Amino acid sequence: MLRELLVGVTVTRGVYEGLRRVRRGGARLGERRNRAGRTVDLCAGPAVALGTAAALAVVPRLPGRQRAGAVAGVLAAAACGAYDDVVGARDPRRGFRAHLGALRQGELTTGAVKLVGVGAAALAAGAVLKERPADRLLAAVVIAGSAHAVNVLDVRPGRAGGAVLALGAGGMARGPVAAACTGAAAAVLPDDVRQRTMLGDTGAHALGAGLGLAVVAANGRAGLLAHTAVLLAVALAEEARNPQSG
Repeated sequence: MLRELLVGVTVTRGVYEGLRRVRRGGARLGERRNRAGRTVDLCAGPAVALGTAAALAVVPRLPGRQRAGAVAGVLAAAACGAYDDVVGARDPRRGFRAHLGALRQGELTTGAVKLVGVGAAALAAGAVLKERPADRLLAAVVIAGSAHAVNVLDVRPGRAGGAVLALGAGGMARGPVAAACTGAAAAVLPDDVRQRTMLGDTGAHALGAGLGLAVVAANGRAGLLAHTAVLLAVALAEEARNPQSG
């Protein structure tokens, strides 16, 4: 467990500092105006994605196929988020209803790409982590739902990272998978709080998928059903409260 935590912290911080050095050297890397109106970089997103993936790659309790599936799931979720970070910033539409409505009219929005992509990644990860079809489907919902839940929290400095840190630290008692995203979140949280950087969709989806994987690895069907119910309730409540989220 300590190894996964240290790998998550070390890789994330190393990638983050490397990206910031490249950015200071004049490279055009992503940036965004946060809710406080301050322009921050998006270096934390790729950093936590690679840090979480690297830490999952050394989890000893996961067989090779499951470890590869977990790593691929996090990176695929991060890639979908990165697409939305880069392209979706120009699309004012937000929320499931807006994107699904556009899809019904034949328009493929960045949000729809993200929804389908994260869902497919979660299904693939669930297929290698669980054996029975019902458990695989529940695992996919937990992974995708966790990615979405962390993403909707990323509206104020440190909120999403702090939530991942708290939930991941609590989950570490049930297995080392939670340590992967815990270490990654801890590595960039101080800079996130100080409004130097933000996770963006890239980082939020990676960390959320990591939390979902930790839940899947530590729970049987009853636990997956309970987490699925909570995540669906959260998603529906958020969509009803703020249709512009997501």
